[in-house]
Formats: sequence, structure tokens, C-alpha cells
Amino acid sequence: MLLGIVILVVFATAALGAGGLQSVGFIEDFAAAHPGSSYAPPFTCATDNAPGQPQYCFILGADKTGRDLFSRAMYGARVSLSVAVVGAGTSLLLGTAYGVVSGYFGGRVDNAMMRLIDFLLGLPGLVVIILLQVFFKALDDYREQVGPFGAAFVELNRRTGGLFFIYVVIGLLSWVGMARLARGQVLAAKQKEYVEAARAIGARHGRVIFVHLLPNIVGPLIVAEMLAVPAYIFTEASLSFLGLGIRPPTPSWGDMLIRAQREGFASRPYLVLAPAVALAVTSLAFNLIGDGLRDWLDPRGRSR
Repeated sequence: MLLGIVILVVFATAALGAGGLQSVGFIEDFAAAHPGSSYAPPFTCATDNAPGQPQYCFILGADKTGRDLFSRAMYGARVSLSVAVVGAGTSLLLGTAYGVVSGYFGGRVDNAMMRLIDFLLGLPGLVVIILLQVFFKALDDYREQVGPFGAAFVELNRRTGGLFFIYVVIGLLSWVGMARLARGQVLAAKQKEYVEAARAIGARHGRVIFVHLLPNIVGPLIVAEMLAVPAYIFTEASLSFLGLGIRPPTPSWGDMLIRAQREGFASRPYLVLAPAVALAVTSLAFNLIGDGLRDWLDPRGRSR
């Protein structure tokens, strides 16, 4: 668990400090191109520096247009980590609220709410994503006819380089599994003696839920959400890989992978090294934290 936390702190520091490193000249602007250094291998320097400017060297090499891969990987960490935070937060809040209400009240309420979950689970995720992309594109094409609210969505998505669309997709698709897990936890917990005792003394529904149920089920939910975070990161990478994610020149690990695939990474493996290692290490970090939280929150695990 400690190793996972250290890895995430390093990546978060790199993502947040990329602008500061750029200002002191340690890394370059992720969109700055060096046409004379196309496909420059690692630890080589740019050949088209302007007179009087210090020479810039590529730590991990350069892509087709001569953009520094190390700089793009650092800025790409902002996208992946923000997607992880938004995806986990949305899933935990919406899924827990929906599942707790469904499981606690039961009966017809539970039946109706679960039928909606079954319907959402039956929808093909990729088709939903493509339809949402078409919807956002239609808003962009007819922004003058959709009014100020739709235009605000379009402008926000444009200013974030397409990241707002990623947030919407992950927010709509991530909470369904958490809702089913929360419902199952509530169905088991509400039969316990302490819940029956709270009801017997006349406790209101809100007190039973927030004081007696949630504190006893939130541990497994947090662990499950932490273990699901790598899926959100790979969702963003997959969307960027398919051309449905982050808009160029905004860097993304998924976008870097698709460009490496198109530009022949078999003969230039350094093109895929930075994004692939970053994705793998970040996913490993979240899994280590999830495993550690599971052992820490499980009394049976602590007793062994």
C-alpha cells in the first residue's frame, strides 16, 4: 500500500509541477515542435534551436513532429489522474446513493430501481460513447440554435480539450456497478441487530442510513472503487486510442499510444515506452492501494 501511495504522489507531483518545470526550462511545451528532430531517439538534442537559445535535449525522444515525449507524458498525467479522481468520485457518490436507497427501502422501490440498472447494464458501452460523441458534435455544429446552456457545454468541452466529454462518459457509465454493490451491502447490513434496534427505538430513515448503515458498508465500497480506478484510466486511454477522447494537441497517454502505433513503434520502441510504462505503473499503484485498504478495513485480515 505504501509503495502505491508513493507512486501516486510522484505522478501527481509530476502532473501538477509540469508547468513549473517548463517555466524553468527543464521540460518544454508539450506542443512545441522541432521539425529537424523528427523521431529523435532518447538523450539526443534538438538541431533547430534558435540563435541565442540554450540547447534542448529529449530525455525520452521525440515524436514525428519533434515534440518532446517526456514533456507530453508529464502533461498527460494530468488527464489520466483527473479522470481517475472524477471517475472514482462520481461512481462512489452516485452509485452509493442509488444503491443505498434501493436496498434500504426494498419492495417495489427496489424492483423499479434495479430494473433501470439492468437496462443500463444491457447497453453496449461503446455505442453509448459514440452516440454521446455525436451529441456533442451536434451541439458544436448548431451551438447558435441550442441556446446558452448548450453553448456553455460546447465551450467547456473545447476549453478542456475534450476532457469534459470524457468526464461525462465516465460519469454515466461508472456508477452502475457500484450501485449494485452498495445495494447488496445494504441488504445484508439492514438485517443486523443494531439496525433492528435503531428502528425499534423510533430512529428516522435518515439516521438509520447515515449513522448505522453507511459507516458499516463504506469500507468495502471504497476498496472496490479503488480497485476500479485503473478501468477509468484505461477507458480514457481507449477513447483517445479510438480518436473519441482528448483533442490534439492536448497530450494523453492513450493519444500517445495511438500515435506510436501509427508511426511504427516496432522500429522506434521509445515512442510507446513513456505512455505504456506510465499506464502500467499507475494501474499497479491503485491496485496496491486497493489491496492495502482491503486488508486494513477487514478485521479478519488484521487478525492474521
